[in-house]
Amino acid sequence: MTTYEEIQLTKDPSGHCINSTEVFSPDDEWIVYDSRLVDSGIGAAGEVAMVNTRTGEIKTLYRTQHQTEFGPGVGAVTFSPFGDRVLFIHGVRNADQDKPYSMTRRTGVAVDVNDPMKPIFMDARCMEPPFVPGALRGGTHAHTWSSDGWISFTYNDYLIEQEAKKGRNVRDLRTIGIMVPGIPVTVEDDGSLENNSGEMFSLIVAEVKDNPQPGTDEVDKAFDECWIGREGYVKPDGTRQRRAIAYQGNVRDRLGNTKTEIFVVDIPDNIAKLVRELEISPDPGVRLPVSGALVSRRITHLKKGVSPAPRHWLRSTRDGEKIGFLAEDEQGIVQFHYVSPNGGEPRQVTRLPFSIFGPFNFSPDGKKVAYIADNSVYVTDLESGESQRISQKYPEEEPAVGAVIWSNDGKTLAFNRFIKADDGNRYMQVFLLKEK
Repeated sequence: MTTYEEIQLTKDPSGHCINSTEVFSPDDEWIVYDSRLVDSGIGAAGEVAMVNTRTGEIKTLYRTQHQTEFGPGVGAVTFSPFGDRVLFIHGVRNADQDKPYSMTRRTGVAVDVNDPMKPIFMDARCMEPPFVPGALRGGTHAHTWSSDGWISFTYNDYLIEQEAKKGRNVRDLRTIGIMVPGIPVTVEDDGSLENNSGEMFSLIVAEVKDNPQPGTDEVDKAFDECWIGREGYVKPDGTRQRRAIAYQGNVRDRLGNTKTEIFVVDIPDNIAKLVRELEISPDPGVRLPVSGALVSRRITHLKKGVSPAPRHWLRSTRDGEKIGFLAEDEQGIVQFHYVSPNGGEPRQVTRLPFSIFGPFNFSPDGKKVAYIADNSVYVTDLESGESQRISQKYPEEEPAVGAVIWSNDGKTLAFNRFIKADDGNRYMQVFLLKEK
C-alpha cells in the first residue's frame, strides 16, 4: 500500500479555497486558490493567489477593486493546461447592495501569471438587444479547461431572471455552455460595467425545458459537467469523438418526480460557425438558442438517480472511457460509480460503510479515485475496489472539506482543511499528501 507524507502548505489567517479540479500548474510547482472563507463565499472574496508546492511561497495574482460583502467577488480558480494563465469566476464589476454578486451576475476572467493584476475577460456579456452572437446575458460558473484550451461552464441568464421577477411566465433554468478559443467577441462598452467583450466565443450546449414531460429525457436543469477524455472518447463504431461533455440533468420520472441522470453531448469542431448562423431573439425573455447539431444523449437510467448530495461534478478519465459520479447504494450510502460515455450498465466501485463526503477526482493514469470520507482522505483502486485511508482521521472541529485533487504527475494530492488560528477563527488551509 502506498504511504503518504502530510504537509500543511499554507498557514496565514486568511482563506485558501482550492477549486474542485485543475488547481496544479502543469509542472506541479504551484497550486492556485482564492480567498474565500467558506465555499459559498465567492461574493465576499477579493483575491486570487498561488502557493509554491515546494517552498510555500505565495504570489498574489489578482485583487478586485472596491470589494465589499456584496461583490464583485472572485473564486473557483483553475490553471490552464498551457500553464501561464489561470481562470476564475469574477462578479460583475458594479456589484453593490442593490445588485450583488449572484448566479446571474458573474463571468469568467483570466490572469496571466507572468503579468498579474490584469483581468482578461473570457466570455463576452451583452445585456441589451440586439444581442451579439457569441456573447452571453448572465453568469458563468465553475469553468473547466479541456486539454486543448476550450472551456466549459454552467450558466444562468440574468435577463430571464429579471423578466420572471416582473411577473412574466418564464424561468431562469441552469444550463451548460462552452467557450471556443480563437474567436474574440466584441460588445460595445456603455460605461455601466454590465457589458464586456470577450476573448472567446460562448454558446449554450444543453437545451432545457420549463416543464419536462414525465418519462422523457427532457431536463429543466443541466449542471456540474466535465469534458470527456483528453482527446474525447471512442464511439461503439470505433470512430473517435474529439470533444464531448458529460453533464447532470434533472428529468421527471413517470410519476413526475425529479431525478438526476447523466447526459452526453458531442461538440462538432465547427460549432461556433453553426451558432453564428442561428437567429437570436431580441426578446429578453427568450433563451439563447441551442444549435440543432448539439443533441444530448442520456446514458444512465438509475434507480435513485445521481446523488444530489454531496454536490459533485462529473469527472472523466483521461482516456475518455469512464465518467465518474456519486449515487446511493441500497442502504442509502453515497458510493462512487462510473459509466461509459456510450452508456451501458454503470459499475459501483466503492463499498464503504459511510458516505463519500464531497467531490472526487481520477488519478492521471485513470486507475484510482480520490475523495473525502469519514473526515479523511481516501483513495480507491478502480479495478479491485479496494479503498485506502491515506490520511489521519481529522477532528470534527478541523475537518477536511471539498475535493481532493491529484498533481499532474500523480504523486501528490491537494485538499482543504479548516484550521483554527490564534485569533480564534477557522480558516481553510491548503494541505498536501505526498507519496513517500
